Amino acid sequence: MSKHKYHKKRKQQKNISALIGAGLVVAGVALLFLLTQKQPSVQASSSEFSVTPMEVNFAAPELALQNLEGQSQSIADFAGKVVLVNNWATWCPPCKAEMPSLKKFHDAHAKEGFTVIAVEAGDGLEEVQAFAKSFGLTFPVWLDPNGAALNAFHNANLPNSYVIDRTGTIRLAWTGEISLTMLEKFVTPLIAE
Repeated sequence: MSKHKYHKKRKQQKNISALIGAGLVVAGVALLFLLTQKQPSVQASSSEFSVTPMEVNFAAPELALQNLEGQSQSIADFAGKVVLVNNWATWCPPCKAEMPSLKKFHDAHAKEGFTVIAVEAGDGLEEVQAFAKSFGLTFPVWLDPNGAALNAFHNANLPNSYVIDRTGTIRLAWTGEISLTMLEKFVTPLIAE
């Protein structure tokens, strides 16, 4: 190959490389722009992150555990109420993140026959008491040292929540963090039934 043809081919390769590089830079800038824009359907706040519940229809399990006062309580003790059973742990970040929403929703709807039962999966009494106090929890907190609730609901993922209607039927099931928006959207209608 002559020197002239070599330089011409080399110049073409450089031009092609420059075009590809410029295209990649433009594509990268466009992608960065799209990813950093706030979408109207996406909540920017992490407190609004939530999975959507699954609608279900099965009887609540028989479950009795000790509360923080050392008394035995069962789901049956709350017959006639709408109950959200929340399985959680003190070490679980999404469990901690959803507690303020659960508390706020509970406090707003307790007079309407709604309660949360927070079932802690495995930690000791003192640690759970300290957690409940730090969040100012106003609903029953149960200790579950052996995973009875996780077994009863057949779900070992944390957090998980189940909404039981006034007839003792589980109507909603969540696995993952619940936001106040999702509680209002899905649980408030059950309370009104």
